[in-house]
Amino acid sequence: MNRTIQRARFALAGATVAIVAGCGGGGNDDASTPPQQVPASASASVDGFISYLKSLLGSDADRSEPADVGAFTPPLDETGEPQKVE
Repeated sequence: MNRTIQRARFALAGATVAIVAGCGGGGNDDASTPPQQVPASASASVDGFISYLKSLLGSDADRSEPADVGAFTPPLDETGEPQKVE
């Protein structure tokens, strides 16, 4: 008896997985928008870089496009004073 109920549960679980897997795809055929480019000011100075990071933190990450940082090089400042982290 327990074995029959267990088999029925597994069959139901398998059918549920198959049905849910068949529902995939949102039908969204729109071309995706290109990722945001990092502004030139972020590479020009440390202050510009920190300003850019603050703007990223202040934005709604769930609704904004990803930022393309593949070719981005953060600025280096060996002579300036350390910046306070807020």
